[in-house]
Amino acid sequence: MLRLRSIVVRQLANHIRGGTVIVEEPGSTWSVGSGSPTIGVRVHDRRAYGALLRRGSIGLGESYVARWWDCDDLTGLLRVLIKSLARPLRRLDRIGQALRGPVSLWHRTQRPSKDDDRANVRAHYDLPVGLYTAMLDESMAYSCGLFDSSATSLGDAQLAKFDRICQKLELSSDDHLVEIGTGWGGFAIHAAKNYGCRVTTTTISLSQYEVARERVAQAGLDDRVTVLEVDYRDLTGHYDKLVSIEMIEAVGWRQFDTFFATCARLMRPEGIMALQAIVINEQSYERAKHHDDFIRRFIFPGGCLPSVNAISSSLTRVTELGIFDLEDIGQHYATTLVRWHDNLEHHWEEVAATGLDEKFHRMWRLYLCYCEAAFRERHISAVQMLIAGPHYRPALG
Repeated sequence: MLRLRSIVVRQLANHIRGGTVIVEEPGSTWSVGSGSPTIGVRVHDRRAYGALLRRGSIGLGESYVARWWDCDDLTGLLRVLIKSLARPLRRLDRIGQALRGPVSLWHRTQRPSKDDDRANVRAHYDLPVGLYTAMLDESMAYSCGLFDSSATSLGDAQLAKFDRICQKLELSSDDHLVEIGTGWGGFAIHAAKNYGCRVTTTTISLSQYEVARERVAQAGLDDRVTVLEVDYRDLTGHYDKLVSIEMIEAVGWRQFDTFFATCARLMRPEGIMALQAIVINEQSYERAKHHDDFIRRFIFPGGCLPSVNAISSSLTRVTELGIFDLEDIGQHYATTLVRWHDNLEHHWEEVAATGLDEKFHRMWRLYLCYCEAAFRERHISAVQMLIAGPHYRPALG
């Protein structure tokens, strides 16, 4: 145990920059780094060192959930780790991989089945809906909002995001829009209600399907919005416009070509598609494809963040579609995550009443802080892309 601790301490001492981390453990206190911010970490169980060494960010998460350590600024600590330890943590991951044994080529290349995809999506989205009603705003949007200022409410930020996408799509009452990834129906309802279009939207989450259908009915939009519980690959027909908001992250890198080929099949040649996606920086994409981290293991099983180049390359390989507009909105995602985190903490007693325990609470606290830190350090970002069919011609201004 002491040997594992010494390896981790040496790595931290060699690489921590842009902040001071003060570690308290039974019988001793030590620090690494320099300057601000100063972040306090309390190690309650030294098994946390071995967990980090052997399992990287997965071990970091497991040991936090197990209460082996705590921190007075979780987001701050994760920001320091992301900007200081990316390279040494990759080395630690390789050491841990050697200890665990090689991963088979089959595991790295095997495409998940539709049943696998459905199970992965439901593992996250079919959690008690009370978790999401407590954490999200009234629109139930579970994606990056757009904030005019720090005073903008979460609900207004989400409506601004909806409107930005609708306007980019040039939606009108003449359009039939297909949405891949319903969420809880917020965008479909907004588009049909405010822009008059017809919407066909699909999800493979049973909870989202049921909630979205109920919300559509309550909004009196049954004649404008059709909610399906169908895998996107099984959709048929041709549509004027297509939208997918932060669904591609669940597709997995092995299926990016299938995803975009399906989008091209569904769109009319003169149509346009709006894609909002969380993207990883190009330098990290290849490693992320094959590497299980805390988020993939415990929060979004089967997921993989694309890079902008991965999206562009896939479109080029399998479609005649082309990107004609890209807006980076990543700076808004950190604020969105802070609002979700505040809501979760403020309403935790209501969430706990759904049967979720304190371990889940700690896991999701780490998840939200982990993502916020990654956005603030620009390890990941979010983009809105407009992708055009081969016959699309924008109107002159």
